[in-house]
Amino acid sequence: MKKMILMMLMFAPLATFAQKFGHINAQEVMSQMPEFIKARGEMEAKAKQMENDLKAMQDELQRKSQEYDKNKSTMNATKQQETEAELNTLYQKYQQALQDNQQTLSKEQQEKMQPITTKLVNAIKEVGKTGGYVYIMDVSSGIPYISDTLSKDVTAEVKTQLNKLK
Repeated sequence: MKKMILMMLMFAPLATFAQKFGHINAQEVMSQMPEFIKARGEMEAKAKQMENDLKAMQDELQRKSQEYDKNKSTMNATKQQETEAELNTLYQKYQQALQDNQQTLSKEQQEKMQPITTKLVNAIKEVGKTGGYVYIMDVSSGIPYISDTLSKDVTAEVKTQLNKLK
């Protein structure tokens, strides 16, 4: 009995070294996913449209401000106040549109990325289960060093699994 316990204690450290570790660059894999490429294109188009709308508002505000500066000396006090109030309203609308656009883009990006991220995580989990890995670490999250001899790059397996999930 003592020999059996002693043998188990001697081989226990070897069992821990038999564990499999994997690593992946999730950002790289995600950037190659068709869903990600499509979502990125849609988000860029939306951002460009919003940028154009803001530019038009900014141009109108600038034009009216220059016109006001040019004609200010010939305006009576009431007209000056009305024009200043109008300029102030335009500026507030511009600021509100800027803030709304940022919130909208952020929300849409989150909504579009959630299913893509979930799909990638599920593929990584499946590769981990199938391959018997203890951990699969994401090198894009800032891990400074991963040993290539103790950890296997599972990028190809994850890409294969993603193709199965289509």
